Amino acid sequence: MLHICKSYTDILRISMKKTANYFLSQKGERRLTMLTAYDYHTACAIDEAGIDMILVGDSLGNVMLGYENTLAVTVDDMIHHGKAVCRGARNAFVVVDMPFMSYQTSIYDAVKNAGRIMKETNCQAVKLEGGAGYADRVHAIVEAGIPVVGHVGLTPQSFNTLGGYKVQGKTAQAAQQLLDDARALEAAGAFAVTLECVPEALARKITEQVSALTIGIGAGKYCDAQVLVYQDMLGYADGFTPKFVKKYANLHDTMLEAFHHYKEECESGAFPAKEHTFSIDEDVLEKLY
Repeated sequence: MLHICKSYTDILRISMKKTANYFLSQKGERRLTMLTAYDYHTACAIDEAGIDMILVGDSLGNVMLGYENTLAVTVDDMIHHGKAVCRGARNAFVVVDMPFMSYQTSIYDAVKNAGRIMKETNCQAVKLEGGAGYADRVHAIVEAGIPVVGHVGLTPQSFNTLGGYKVQGKTAQAAQQLLDDARALEAAGAFAVTLECVPEALARKITEQVSALTIGIGAGKYCDAQVLVYQDMLGYADGFTPKFVKKYANLHDTMLEAFHHYKEECESGAFPAKEHTFSIDEDVLEKLY
């Protein structure tokens, strides 16, 4: 009986989550927030803070698995981390990235892998990179009943063909292509389009031209929503920080100081102190042989 009640409660909680249609209704009404997460505890904290959406990005390849880029990330990786995040996100809308070569090969593969990600993680949407060239994949996934977030501008999975990580859409031809790509994704059924490393004025024009939500990362303040990698905005790592990132904390230095302090106290014998240990009656010890 308890198991049945718990299951019913979980179903009720999931059914009360905001939907893609709800977020579409917020376009022009309020600015939405999104952060990445890759584990249960981070998802819990982001959810508690009231962030609208969580992205389980394939950036986990860089920030969690130590890969040089995102290309080595697999569908299994995304599902493993996506499950953990969805368990922690009680209210936030969770979007899971489709990794490199999980949708590029065919429409069939795109639908199959999107379905597997949604079914096994319990997320609310998937995200895939690419513009008009992948509109057929977006359409097929949406037709299968899976909400889709598109992604144009700097698409990390295509950094080799883009010539590296740099701002996109700076020429008239490139800017028009980005606008056309956003329109194509919207027409295919994507409820939102991520704009990465796009000039602010162009991102504003795209936001005004499409009815889909725009989610900006390095695309200025006029997008409908903003997203950042949480390790970047928390100063979690000591290294290169993109121009578009604002650090809201400096956890790297805080962690490093704590680790140094721990090492020193272990070596000096200050830790563990009496309050960190458990006692035993002396008469018990005397009975040992």
